Amino acid sequence: MSLMMWTEKYRPKTLDEMVNQEEIVSRLKSFVEARNVPHCLFAGPPGTGKTTAALCLAHDLYGKRYMDYIMELNASDERGINVIRETVKTFARTIAIGEIPFKILILDEADNMTADAQQALRRTMERYTETCRFILIANYSGRIIEPIQSRCAPFRFTYLSREDIAGRLKYIAEMENVELLESGVNAIVDICEGDLRKAINTLQAAAALGKSIDAEVVYSVVGRANPSDVREMIKTAMEGDFIKARDILREIIDKYGVAGTDLVRQIHSEIFRLDIPEKWKVKLASLIGEIDFRLTQGASDEVQLSALLARLTEYGYLMGKGE
Repeated sequence: MSLMMWTEKYRPKTLDEMVNQEEIVSRLKSFVEARNVPHCLFAGPPGTGKTTAALCLAHDLYGKRYMDYIMELNASDERGINVIRETVKTFARTIAIGEIPFKILILDEADNMTADAQQALRRTMERYTETCRFILIANYSGRIIEPIQSRCAPFRFTYLSREDIAGRLKYIAEMENVELLESGVNAIVDICEGDLRKAINTLQAAAALGKSIDAEVVYSVVGRANPSDVREMIKTAMEGDFIKARDILREIIDKYGVAGTDLVRQIHSEIFRLDIPEKWKVKLASLIGEIDFRLTQGASDEVQLSALLARLTEYGYLMGKGE
Protein backbone atom coordinates (compact mmCIF):
# COMPACT_ATOMS: atom_id res chain seq x y z
CA MET A 1 0.00 0.00 0.00
CA SER A 2 1.33 3.46 -0.92
CA LEU A 3 2.46 5.69 1.94
CA MET A 4 1.00 8.70 0.11
CA MET A 5 -2.23 10.10 1.51
CA TRP A 6 -5.02 8.78 -0.67
CA THR A 7 -6.92 12.06 -0.35
CA GLU A 8 -4.09 13.69 -2.31
CA LYS A 9 -3.30 10.75 -4.58
CA TYR A 10 -6.88 10.49 -5.80
CA ARG A 11 -7.74 14.19 -5.75
CA PRO A 12 -9.37 15.11 -9.11
CA LYS A 13 -7.03 17.05 -11.39
CA THR A 14 -9.67 18.56 -13.70
CA LEU A 15 -13.24 19.75 -13.32
CA ASP A 16 -14.45 16.76 -15.38
CA GLU A 17 -13.08 14.37 -12.73
CA MET A 18 -14.93 15.97 -9.80
CA VAL A 19 -17.49 13.90 -7.89
CA ASN A 20 -20.97 15.41 -7.57
CA GLN A 21 -21.48 19.24 -7.46
CA GLU A 22 -22.60 19.23 -11.12
CA GLU A 23 -24.11 22.72 -11.07
CA ILE A 24 -20.96 24.25 -9.57
CA VAL A 25 -18.71 22.42 -12.04
CA SER A 26 -20.85 23.67 -14.93
CA ARG A 27 -20.50 27.28 -13.78
CA LEU A 28 -16.74 26.94 -13.32
CA LYS A 29 -16.38 25.44 -16.79
CA SER A 30 -18.07 28.51 -18.24
CA PHE A 31 -15.32 30.64 -16.63
CA VAL A 32 -12.66 28.45 -18.24
CA GLU A 33 -14.31 28.76 -21.65
CA ALA A 34 -14.50 32.55 -21.29
CA ARG A 35 -10.89 32.55 -19.98
CA ASN A 36 -12.03 34.90 -17.26
CA VAL A 37 -12.73 34.32 -13.56
CA PRO A 38 -14.42 36.65 -11.05
CA HIS A 39 -13.56 36.75 -7.38
CA CYS A 40 -15.24 33.65 -5.91
CA LEU A 41 -16.49 32.51 -2.52
CA PHE A 42 -16.65 28.73 -2.09
CA ALA A 43 -18.71 27.91 1.00
CA GLY A 44 -19.97 24.65 2.45
CA PRO A 45 -19.23 21.73 4.78
CA PRO A 46 -15.76 20.15 4.98
CA GLY A 47 -14.80 17.37 2.56
CA THR A 48 -17.18 18.43 -0.21
CA GLY A 49 -14.60 19.53 -2.80
CA LYS A 50 -14.11 23.28 -2.27
CA THR A 51 -10.31 23.34 -2.41
CA THR A 52 -10.31 20.66 -5.11
CA ALA A 53 -12.67 22.74 -7.25
CA ALA A 54 -10.36 25.75 -6.97
CA LEU A 55 -7.30 23.72 -8.00
CA CYS A 56 -9.18 22.01 -10.85
CA LEU A 57 -10.34 25.42 -12.10
CA ALA A 58 -6.74 26.64 -12.11
CA HIS A 59 -5.55 23.48 -13.90
CA ASP A 60 -8.17 23.78 -16.63
CA LEU A 61 -7.49 27.50 -17.03
CA TYR A 62 -3.67 27.55 -17.10
CA GLY A 63 -2.76 23.98 -18.09
CA LYS A 64 -0.22 21.63 -16.54
CA ARG A 65 1.96 24.45 -15.18
CA TYR A 66 -0.95 25.96 -13.27
CA MET A 67 1.03 25.99 -10.00
CA ASP A 68 3.15 28.82 -11.46
CA TYR A 69 0.07 31.03 -11.58
CA ILE A 70 -1.53 30.41 -8.22
CA MET A 71 -0.78 30.92 -4.54
CA GLU A 72 -2.53 28.85 -1.89
CA LEU A 73 -2.71 30.20 1.67
CA ASN A 74 -4.45 28.72 4.69
CA ALA A 75 -6.01 31.57 6.63
CA SER A 76 -6.39 29.48 9.78
CA ASP A 77 -2.57 29.62 10.08
CA GLU A 78 -1.91 32.97 8.40
CA ARG A 79 -4.91 35.03 9.28
CA GLY A 80 -3.55 38.36 10.49
CA ILE A 81 -3.49 41.75 8.80
CA ASN A 82 0.27 41.54 8.15
CA VAL A 83 -0.21 38.54 5.86
CA ILE A 84 -2.68 40.55 3.77
CA ARG A 85 -0.44 43.63 3.68
CA GLU A 86 2.71 41.73 2.79
CA THR A 87 2.27 38.22 1.32
CA VAL A 88 -1.10 38.69 -0.38
CA LYS A 89 -0.46 42.21 -1.69
CA THR A 90 2.97 41.27 -3.07
CA PHE A 91 1.51 38.34 -5.00
CA ALA A 92 -1.58 40.25 -6.16
CA ARG A 93 0.21 43.22 -7.69
CA THR A 94 2.70 41.31 -9.85
CA ILE A 95 1.62 40.74 -13.45
CA ALA A 96 1.10 37.22 -14.78
CA ILE A 97 3.18 36.11 -17.79
CA GLY A 98 1.15 34.19 -20.37
CA GLU A 99 -2.14 34.22 -22.22
CA ILE A 100 -4.21 34.68 -19.06
CA PRO A 101 -3.57 38.21 -17.73
CA PHE A 102 -4.27 37.42 -14.09
CA LYS A 103 -3.17 34.99 -11.38
CA ILE A 104 -5.32 33.27 -8.77
CA LEU A 105 -4.89 33.46 -5.01
CA ILE A 106 -6.69 30.68 -3.11
CA LEU A 107 -7.39 31.65 0.49
CA ASP A 108 -8.46 28.52 2.36
CA GLU A 109 -10.28 28.68 5.72
CA ALA A 110 -11.01 32.35 5.02
CA ASP A 111 -13.72 32.39 7.70
CA ASN A 112 -10.92 32.20 10.31
CA MET A 113 -9.44 35.53 9.28
CA THR A 114 -9.55 38.38 11.77
CA ALA A 115 -11.89 41.31 11.14
CA ASP A 116 -8.94 43.65 10.46
CA ALA A 117 -7.46 41.22 7.96
CA GLN A 118 -10.78 40.95 6.15
CA GLN A 119 -11.05 44.74 5.90
CA ALA A 120 -7.53 44.90 4.46
CA LEU A 121 -8.35 42.08 2.03
CA ARG A 122 -11.45 43.93 0.86
CA ARG A 123 -9.35 46.85 -0.38
CA THR A 124 -6.69 44.56 -1.91
CA MET A 125 -9.32 42.64 -3.89
CA GLU A 126 -10.68 45.89 -5.27
CA ARG A 127 -7.34 47.44 -6.13
CA TYR A 128 -5.62 44.50 -7.85
CA THR A 129 -8.53 42.94 -9.76
CA GLU A 130 -6.72 43.29 -13.09
CA THR A 131 -3.72 41.20 -12.01
CA CYS A 132 -5.19 38.79 -9.44
CA ARG A 133 -8.46 37.00 -8.80
CA PHE A 134 -9.28 35.69 -5.34
CA ILE A 135 -10.98 32.42 -4.44
CA LEU A 136 -12.03 32.46 -0.80
CA ILE A 137 -12.90 29.11 0.76
CA ALA A 138 -14.95 28.93 3.95
CA ASN A 139 -17.01 26.45 5.94
CA TYR A 140 -19.23 29.27 7.24
CA SER A 141 -19.82 32.09 4.75
CA GLY A 142 -21.58 34.14 7.44
CA ARG A 143 -18.19 34.79 9.05
CA ILE A 144 -17.01 36.61 5.92
CA ILE A 145 -17.79 40.34 6.06
CA GLU A 146 -20.54 41.54 3.75
CA PRO A 147 -18.31 43.84 1.62
CA ILE A 148 -16.17 40.84 0.63
CA GLN A 149 -19.19 38.64 -0.04
CA SER A 150 -20.66 41.29 -2.34
CA ARG A 151 -17.44 41.32 -4.39
CA CYS A 152 -17.51 37.54 -4.95
CA ALA A 153 -19.52 35.11 -7.02
CA PRO A 154 -20.98 32.72 -4.41
CA PHE A 155 -20.75 28.92 -4.76
CA ARG A 156 -22.59 26.76 -2.20
CA PHE A 157 -21.21 23.24 -1.85
CA THR A 158 -23.38 20.51 -0.35
CA TYR A 159 -22.66 17.13 1.24
CA LEU A 160 -22.02 14.37 -1.27
CA SER A 161 -24.60 11.64 -1.80
CA ARG A 162 -24.14 8.11 -0.46
CA GLU A 163 -23.94 6.75 -3.99
CA ASP A 164 -21.16 9.12 -5.06
CA ILE A 165 -19.08 8.42 -1.96
CA ALA A 166 -19.57 4.66 -2.26
CA GLY A 167 -18.57 4.76 -5.92
CA ARG A 168 -15.39 6.68 -5.17
CA LEU A 169 -14.44 4.34 -2.33
CA LYS A 170 -14.90 1.28 -4.53
CA TYR A 171 -12.79 2.88 -7.27
CA ILE A 172 -9.93 3.63 -4.85
CA ALA A 173 -10.12 0.14 -3.32
CA GLU A 174 -9.88 -1.39 -6.79
CA MET A 175 -6.89 0.79 -7.72
CA GLU A 176 -5.10 -0.10 -4.46
CA ASN A 177 -5.98 -3.82 -4.60
CA VAL A 178 -7.85 -3.61 -1.32
CA GLU A 179 -10.73 -6.00 -0.60
CA LEU A 180 -13.60 -3.72 0.38
CA LEU A 181 -16.79 -5.54 1.35
CA GLU A 182 -20.24 -4.02 1.00
CA SER A 183 -20.69 -3.86 4.77
CA GLY A 184 -17.43 -1.90 4.96
CA VAL A 185 -18.62 0.56 2.33
CA ASN A 186 -21.89 1.13 4.19
CA ALA A 187 -20.08 1.59 7.51
CA ILE A 188 -17.70 4.20 6.05
CA VAL A 189 -20.54 6.07 4.34
CA ASP A 190 -22.52 6.16 7.60
CA ILE A 191 -19.53 7.42 9.56
CA CYS A 192 -18.37 10.11 7.13
CA GLU A 193 -21.84 11.73 6.77
CA GLY A 194 -21.20 13.22 3.33
CA ASP A 195 -17.53 14.15 3.92
CA LEU A 196 -15.54 12.46 1.15
CA ARG A 197 -12.14 13.37 2.62
CA LYS A 198 -13.07 11.69 5.90
CA ALA A 199 -14.35 8.67 3.99
CA ILE A 200 -11.10 8.23 2.04
CA ASN A 201 -8.96 8.69 5.17
CA THR A 202 -11.07 6.07 6.97
CA LEU A 203 -10.65 3.67 4.05
CA GLN A 204 -6.87 4.12 4.08
CA ALA A 205 -6.68 3.62 7.85
CA ALA A 206 -8.73 0.42 7.58
CA ALA A 207 -6.64 -0.85 4.65
CA ALA A 208 -3.47 -0.42 6.72
CA LEU A 209 -4.57 -3.39 8.85
CA GLY A 210 -4.08 -5.67 5.84
CA LYS A 211 -7.48 -7.35 6.26
CA SER A 212 -10.65 -7.51 4.24
CA ILE A 213 -12.50 -4.30 5.09
CA ASP A 214 -15.89 -5.02 6.61
CA ALA A 215 -18.02 -3.10 9.12
CA GLU A 216 -16.19 -4.52 12.16
CA VAL A 217 -12.80 -3.38 10.84
CA VAL A 218 -14.10 0.10 10.02
CA TYR A 219 -15.72 0.68 13.41
CA SER A 220 -12.64 -0.56 15.25
CA VAL A 221 -10.40 1.81 13.27
CA VAL A 222 -12.48 4.94 13.92
CA GLY A 223 -13.22 4.12 17.56
CA ARG A 224 -16.99 3.87 17.17
CA ALA A 225 -19.28 1.08 18.22
CA ASN A 226 -21.10 -1.04 15.68
CA PRO A 227 -24.70 0.30 15.57
CA SER A 228 -26.04 -3.25 15.83
CA ASP A 229 -24.24 -3.67 19.19
CA VAL A 230 -25.63 -0.35 20.42
CA ARG A 231 -29.15 -1.36 19.38
CA GLU A 232 -28.79 -4.69 21.19
CA MET A 233 -27.67 -2.91 24.36
CA ILE A 234 -30.63 -0.50 24.26
CA LYS A 235 -33.08 -3.30 23.52
CA THR A 236 -31.71 -5.46 26.36
CA ALA A 237 -31.98 -2.60 28.85
CA MET A 238 -35.54 -1.69 27.83
CA GLU A 239 -36.56 -5.35 28.10
CA GLY A 240 -35.62 -5.20 31.77
CA ASP A 241 -32.24 -6.97 31.84
CA PHE A 242 -30.05 -4.21 33.24
CA ILE A 243 -27.10 -6.44 34.22
CA LYS A 244 -26.82 -7.97 30.75
CA ALA A 245 -27.12 -4.52 29.15
CA ARG A 246 -24.27 -3.26 31.35
CA ASP A 247 -22.16 -6.29 30.32
CA ILE A 248 -22.77 -5.38 26.66
CA LEU A 249 -21.76 -1.80 27.46
CA ARG A 250 -18.44 -2.92 28.95
CA GLU A 251 -17.84 -5.23 26.01
CA ILE A 252 -18.43 -2.36 23.57
CA ILE A 253 -16.00 -0.10 25.43
CA ASP A 254 -13.33 -2.82 25.58
CA LYS A 255 -13.82 -3.93 21.97
CA TYR A 256 -13.97 -0.56 20.22
CA GLY A 257 -12.27 1.76 22.72
CA VAL A 258 -15.14 4.20 22.22
CA ALA A 259 -15.32 7.34 24.36
CA GLY A 260 -18.34 7.90 26.57
CA THR A 261 -19.48 11.06 24.79
CA ASP A 262 -19.28 9.35 21.39
CA LEU A 263 -21.27 6.36 22.64
CA VAL A 264 -23.95 8.63 24.11
CA ARG A 265 -24.34 10.32 20.72
CA GLN A 266 -24.67 6.95 19.03
CA ILE A 267 -27.35 5.98 21.55
CA HIS A 268 -29.08 9.29 20.81
CA SER A 269 -29.19 8.44 17.09
CA GLU A 270 -30.51 4.93 17.72
CA ILE A 271 -33.29 6.14 20.06
CA PHE A 272 -35.11 7.78 17.17
CA ARG A 273 -35.11 4.49 15.26
CA LEU A 274 -36.91 2.65 18.06
CA ASP A 275 -40.49 1.55 17.52
CA ILE A 276 -41.88 3.32 20.61
CA PRO A 277 -44.43 6.13 21.16
CA GLU A 278 -43.16 9.61 20.39
CA LYS A 279 -43.68 10.88 23.95
CA TRP A 280 -41.13 8.30 25.14
CA LYS A 281 -38.64 9.36 22.46
CA VAL A 282 -38.98 12.90 23.84
CA LYS A 283 -38.25 11.69 27.38
CA LEU A 284 -35.30 9.59 26.24
CA ALA A 285 -33.85 12.46 24.21
CA SER A 286 -34.06 14.71 27.26
CA LEU A 287 -32.39 12.06 29.43
CA ILE A 288 -29.56 11.53 26.94
CA GLY A 289 -28.98 15.29 26.73
CA GLU A 290 -28.60 15.39 30.52
CA ILE A 291 -26.10 12.49 30.51
CA ASP A 292 -24.14 14.10 27.68
CA PHE A 293 -23.88 17.35 29.64
CA ARG A 294 -22.59 15.52 32.72
CA LEU A 295 -19.93 13.80 30.65
CA THR A 296 -18.75 17.09 29.17
CA GLN A 297 -18.40 18.39 32.73
CA GLY A 298 -15.97 15.59 33.58
CA ALA A 299 -18.24 12.93 35.11
CA SER A 300 -17.22 9.25 34.99
CA ASP A 301 -18.05 7.56 31.67
CA GLU A 302 -18.96 4.18 33.19
CA VAL A 303 -21.04 5.62 36.02
CA GLN A 304 -23.05 7.90 33.73
CA LEU A 305 -23.56 5.28 31.02
CA SER A 306 -24.68 2.76 33.67
CA ALA A 307 -27.10 5.38 34.98
CA LEU A 308 -28.40 5.84 31.44
CA LEU A 309 -28.98 2.11 31.06
CA ALA A 310 -30.74 2.05 34.44
CA ARG A 311 -33.12 4.78 33.29
CA LEU A 312 -33.70 2.95 30.01
CA THR A 313 -34.62 -0.15 32.03
CA GLU A 314 -36.99 1.91 34.15
CA TYR A 315 -38.62 3.55 31.13
CA GLY A 316 -39.00 0.16 29.44
CA TYR A 317 -40.85 -1.09 32.51
CA LEU A 318 -43.17 1.93 32.51
CA MET A 319 -43.85 1.55 28.78
CA GLY A 320 -44.70 -2.10 29.35
CA LYS A 321 -47.31 -1.03 31.89
CA GLY A 322 -48.76 1.40 29.35
CA GLU A 323 -47.98 4.51 31.37
